[in-house]
Formats: sequence, structure tokens, C-alpha cells
Amino acid sequence: MHPRALLLVVPLAALLTGCGSDELPTADPLPAPEVVTIAEARALPVNEYTQIEGFVSVPAGTFVTATGDFGFAIQDDTGGIYVSLYEELKILIGAKIRVIGKIAQVSKQTVLVTNVTGPELLQGIEAVTPKDVATGEVNESTEGLLVRVKGTVSNPIVEDKPYGIKAYVDDGSGEVEVYVCFAGDKPLIDTTKLTKGTAVEITGFAQQYLDRYEIAPRGQTDLVLVPPPSP
Repeated sequence: MHPRALLLVVPLAALLTGCGSDELPTADPLPAPEVVTIAEARALPVNEYTQIEGFVSVPAGTFVTATGDFGFAIQDDTGGIYVSLYEELKILIGAKIRVIGKIAQVSKQTVLVTNVTGPELLQGIEAVTPKDVATGEVNESTEGLLVRVKGTVSNPIVEDKPYGIKAYVDDGSGEVEVYVCFAGDKPLIDTTKLTKGTAVEITGFAQQYLDRYEIAPRGQTDLVLVPPPSP
């Protein structure tokens, strides 16, 4: 795990069971908790065991260079959350997922920690529509959601290799950082187009890293260059 994930998060199996060889036999597994909304899950205290359902807004492993895990994000009508997963699992965008895990805080971001047996694929598929927000409105109220902002690139990009690239967009309401993760040795979007003064529309996962809120694009289609107005 690298510096962008300052708090160590372990798989759910390690959270729920001991690892000493001389421990007493465990009782029957705990029954699964009731399914709650994502907003209700986000409000739970750290280490609370919970179960949620939602549609995948960020495919598994998209942000592995920045998170150090193969997690994904899901969303329902009440909110969204990042699901931390330390074993590679194919979970695609739009899939309906039920997942059991424990609430944790990673670099001040609320996440649900699970393991490879936690997610359950349900019937149904639904594209998650991004929420249109002002750049200055990317904050705790949007954390975990897929959002879309429109504005102007306000500063030159900053390299944060090998984890990602930082870009900055402002629509006049306040600057927001756009954190572009790498896929292999290339960023998920073409950051060479993010020159200062360029008008853009960017979709991404609203996340928190320490005291800063960011938007993390998922791929090239999350960047749209806005043409200048006709003369």
C-alpha cells in the first residue's frame, strides 16, 4: 500500500476472525446483517458490520494505482460508497451488487471493506447517471457519488507518479482537484489536453483524501472538451 492510502485496511476475513493457531474453535458464522441503504451504511460507526445493495459506478480495480486494492464503487438512490477489495475480482460497471463488509475510514474517506466472498452479483443492470455539481460543491455531501463538473482548467497539471496526475478545474464556485490514476504506465484520461484555460466537462468518482476532496475519472470517456462558443 502506498502513501495515498495511509490507514491500513485488511480483508474482511481478517477483521472477523483471529489468526492464532491456539485459539478456541469459533461458533457458527454470524447471520448476515439486514440490507440497509448506502446512506444508512455511511452513517454507521467504524467497524460496524453491514450489508448494502447498489449498482456499480466504478469497475473493480480501476483505481488500483492510487488505492492499492481492487475495489469498486456502488451507488443507490441515497448515496454511494467505495468498496475496498484486496483480491482481484471481475465486477463490471452497471452490475447490481449486494455486498457485506465493515465500515472503515481510509485517509478520512468512508469505505466498506470486504473480501472476495463478500460481493454477490444480483439480477439487473443499470447505468449510474452522474450528478451534475459545481466544482465548489465536491465535498462531504457528494463523497462516494459519481459526479460531473463543467469548468475551465485552472492550473497546470502536477505529476504524482507512480500513482496518478493532479489536474485542477474551476467553474467560478471554487477549484476542485481531478485525480487521474494510471492504468499501467498511462493515465486513465489524456491529461495532455488539460492545459490551463481549456474548457472541460469531467465525470468521476467523488472521493476524499485527507482534508481534500477530489474527482477521479474512470476512463477517457469521462473527459469531454467543451468547444468554444460560436462567434
